[in-house]
Amino acid sequence: VKMGAKLLCLFLASILVAYYIYTPIPEDIEEPWKVMMISAVFRTMEHLSEIAERLGLMQYMEALMMFTTVEYVPPTSDENVTVMDTEFSNVPVRLYLPRRASEGLRRAVIYFHGGGWCVGGADMKGYDHLTRLTSNMLNAVVVSVNYRLAPKYHFPVQFEDVYAVTKFFLQSNVLFQYAVDPGRIGVAGDSAGGNLAAAVAQQLLEDSEVKTKLKVQALIYPALQTLDMDLPSFRENEHMIILPKLLMVKFWSEYFTSDPSLREAMMSNRHVPFQSSHLFQFVNWSNLLPEEMKKNHVYTKPTYGSPKLAKKYTGFLDTRAAPLLASDAVLRRLPLTYILTCQYDVLRDDGVMYAQRLKALDVPITHDHAKDAFHGAMMFTSSPFSLAIGHRLTNRYLQWLDDNL
Repeated sequence: VKMGAKLLCLFLASILVAYYIYTPIPEDIEEPWKVMMISAVFRTMEHLSEIAERLGLMQYMEALMMFTTVEYVPPTSDENVTVMDTEFSNVPVRLYLPRRASEGLRRAVIYFHGGGWCVGGADMKGYDHLTRLTSNMLNAVVVSVNYRLAPKYHFPVQFEDVYAVTKFFLQSNVLFQYAVDPGRIGVAGDSAGGNLAAAVAQQLLEDSEVKTKLKVQALIYPALQTLDMDLPSFRENEHMIILPKLLMVKFWSEYFTSDPSLREAMMSNRHVPFQSSHLFQFVNWSNLLPEEMKKNHVYTKPTYGSPKLAKKYTGFLDTRAAPLLASDAVLRRLPLTYILTCQYDVLRDDGVMYAQRLKALDVPITHDHAKDAFHGAMMFTSSPFSLAIGHRLTNRYLQWLDDNL
């Protein structure tokens, strides 16, 4: 009987492990077993965070953040780059200063990490690796920003933190201190960080106090709009690894409030009031997506929601949160732009629509669409699950910066 019970336990444990590890992976994604393992780790973190919240132990995002702290790495200098944690305008930043001699003034990149405005940090292994590599390969000063996070802080705090750092760094005396060329500075970020980079680039155009202009912006699979949670990319990738639709909606809604009513309205795509219907022209994918991405999807007119949510949480209709809602007059003045999108990503169409709008306005843009990649792929270059696609995308991004900054 004991042997039978043990075998039954082993059998059930095997099923559980198989359930976690086996995830349907699109055929053209390479190293599927590695990707399945990554997916299993992420799903475990999400499920445990959900359990913690249901038991009243801690809020979902706080639990998720607790898991990411294991990725923390201290500021460690090496033979190529001096690394230090400091503050710019009272906001913590991790600073990367190349040691290699420079013939003239250096380039600089201000980087904003991803994590849905709720998790992550400049001091996580993946981000430390990327920003260190950027500093070394470009012989550039890199400022990686540790902005405050939800649920403790909601919009516009995250934006205000990254904007304050950017504005501080762009002062002529600070650029002089770090021997940075004022004509060769860019902002960059991935996911929620790509959202913040796009918003900062737009806001700087309106700020008469800032004399230094950005040369480039680089947006890596950015989140750019809050209006339509039913784009073809949301439909096709609803259950995709790393960033399923439900998690993205949780991130978006948490950025503005911990009130679950916004999340529920966003999930059913009924959160935008009729009074804001004019904004839908900026996210109308039937006009803004190329034919191959429309496939057999049918565009449906928006279902309007109660104006109460928009009055209470005005942020989700603010261009500082949703840069895709900016007018053509603003977009036309943007600097040289790089946008990376991935086929298997709920945020794919955000980036594609922004690229299409910028192209139509003759903004110099490189739109790099990775047909065999998924959201977050660039972060898997320094872990045991180091992915070839992560390295390739990182190299493409760095090559573009090197060529254009």
